[in-house]
Amino acid sequence: MTHPIDLYFWPTPNGWKVSIALEEMGLPYQTHLINIGKGDQFAPEFLKISPNNRMPAIVDPDGPDGAPISVFESGAILMYLARKTGQFYGSTERDRIAVEEWLMWQMGGVGPMAGQAHHFLKYAPQLDPPQDLPYAKDRYRTEVARLYGVLDRRLADNEYVAGDFYSIADMSIWGWASLWEGQQQTLEDKPHFARWLEAVGARSGVQAGRALHAELRGDHRSKDAQNVLFKR
Repeated sequence: MTHPIDLYFWPTPNGWKVSIALEEMGLPYQTHLINIGKGDQFAPEFLKISPNNRMPAIVDPDGPDGAPISVFESGAILMYLARKTGQFYGSTERDRIAVEEWLMWQMGGVGPMAGQAHHFLKYAPQLDPPQDLPYAKDRYRTEVARLYGVLDRRLADNEYVAGDFYSIADMSIWGWASLWEGQQQTLEDKPHFARWLEAVGARSGVQAGRALHAELRGDHRSKDAQNVLFKR
């Protein structure tokens, strides 16, 4: 008997990575909401699962050797689930190397840089006192543009980021990339990136994972939420 995986989640690009993967892989799961604007991520019971006080995290009752296991960090979760199911990781060692390259590229590049772009373009100017910092805004807007240019060139020769097959690397990138407008980016000069965004976004698993508790998605511009998110 397969037991549902416990998903600790809030509807953000990082959370979507895992909700999309669970939907794509057809794995049963139950969702535990971690309201990051209210500080749920700092609760002692959650820190036992995710010591870096970040969601998403999972607990799989059917872990290695049948024993439960908790996994934190979205990239590690994607790799674990792909190994567990034998899905979306390619079929050869060369495939897996490509998947891991682009997954690490997302974890070290797109996620952090797009996150900083969102912070300085959307949230910092609303702080009390306002922090409208042209240098920071330009720096992260420009770096996200550079990264999406890298991705566009990759997708000129490949249907998906790791090759001709859809993988956890695509799942990891799509959520952040889908918010390109909030990062003040353009698609007109990135046709291959635009094609990929549409193709991945049309997948039923992606749509279901993106829709998970979408009604709770907020912009966290309240003073209380900002104190929790940016000052702890």
